[in-house]
Amino acid sequence: MSENPESPMPRSTAVLTVAEAYAADAAAARAGVKSETLMEAAGRAVAEAVQARWTPRPVVVLCGPGNNGGDGFVAARHLAVAGWPVTLALLGSRDALKGDAATMAARWEGPVVPLNAEVVGGDALVIDALFGAGLSRPIEGTPRAVLEAATARAAAIVAVDAPSGVDGDTGAVRGYSPHAALTVTFFRRKPGHLLLPGRVLCGEVVVADIGIPEAVLDEIAPKLHANDPALWRARYPWPRPEDHKYRRGHALVAGGGIATTGAARLAARAALRAGAGLVTLAVPSDEALPVYGAALTAVMIARATDARGFAALIDDPRRNAVLLGPGNGVSETTRARVLAVLAEGKACVLDADALSIFQNEPKQLFTAISSPCLLTPHEGEFARLFGAVGEGGSKVERARAAARACGAAVLLKGADTVIAAPDGRAVVNENAPPTLATAGAGDVLAGFALGLLAQGMTPFDAGCAAAWLHGECAAMVGPGLIAEDLAEALPEVLDQLATETGMY
Repeated sequence: MSENPESPMPRSTAVLTVAEAYAADAAAARAGVKSETLMEAAGRAVAEAVQARWTPRPVVVLCGPGNNGGDGFVAARHLAVAGWPVTLALLGSRDALKGDAATMAARWEGPVVPLNAEVVGGDALVIDALFGAGLSRPIEGTPRAVLEAATARAAAIVAVDAPSGVDGDTGAVRGYSPHAALTVTFFRRKPGHLLLPGRVLCGEVVVADIGIPEAVLDEIAPKLHANDPALWRARYPWPRPEDHKYRRGHALVAGGGIATTGAARLAARAALRAGAGLVTLAVPSDEALPVYGAALTAVMIARATDARGFAALIDDPRRNAVLLGPGNGVSETTRARVLAVLAEGKACVLDADALSIFQNEPKQLFTAISSPCLLTPHEGEFARLFGAVGEGGSKVERARAAARACGAAVLLKGADTVIAAPDGRAVVNENAPPTLATAGAGDVLAGFALGLLAQGMTPFDAGCAAAWLHGECAAMVGPGLIAEDLAEALPEVLDQLATETGMY
């Protein structure tokens, strides 16, 4: 089931592909901003970022044969004027430079030395202006040797646009890439600044305003964004004075057997914390009833030991959102429950076993999806369900292809979680700390999304909001995090968000 965006995506969160970044430059030129002006502003921004973070010291500027190298010539000039000792090393001949890069090279009054590994001395600051985000081939030969030397010897590396070797569209490494302490990019970030491993290799990322008009984004209409409350805050289901629990949705969680009760319990409590007015947990066996009953208070439990009992629970129209999968088991019972929920037209979150059970018959699931639905696979579950869909593309492209294939929103989990809608919109979540690598964290994420679905958010919005809230909760808890902490941290995170939103 496709979703239509309820409002335009904000300009502030836009992420541009390499091709879209080139289109932004071209659009700026049509608007009267000279490309030479953009390059001057870009190089100056690099120099200013360096001066803001380090005291004067020897700087080695590594310049490539294209526009990235032109930026490097500008940065070198501004640093030299400010009194920094600058060595500029160029890949190729100065006479071979063209266009704006040649113009900027002509303005550099210092010497130019050939690029080789010997130019990088110990403790120098290195500015990597070799290739930038648009590189389409692996780093090898002399450039690789120089970058390896910089990694071994430099006090710090500052990347212009992106560390050389990081693919701007995928975040993948082409041959080799140094680990930058700082990356200065321009106008908007690119996917490679958000997706792993590029995000780690970029270090701190500064986005510099170089004079490209904001209005060019309306022409480009980017469909990729960085996750931020600005994307979904206007549609977040804050409680209203006239609300009561029945108006805030009734979520149903399909529980697992006695050996796997924890996943559903985590998810159910998370859905309640996320604002669902009521949450019921469907217990699949009599022996598990006491376990659920002893562990849950505000979450209700209901006996659903056979297909008829489960059908009765989902037949109630007040139960408007369902989570299936966590701890359910890869079984025909799980398959039947998923198909029954989809046949009822319920909004649903499908996770874990509810995805893996369809690995041999994915079309059975995809055909059944006609109601608001969010799939939340990790990489293993994604591979089992979607196989080669989107193979060879970036994580964003794989998630987009999967969303198109199944007709549902897809939240592809990881440190760089991607949420994609069937219409091509996609969001990269970047606030997940490594402490989330703990058992049960994914169950809580599914529960957050369920609670938001129950309150009327679309699957895409619910996935974006849940992923961001999940990361903020983990950051608030800090080291020592276990999954049970996440839902307990949510009230404070929501309080801060409400204050920023002006709800209080």
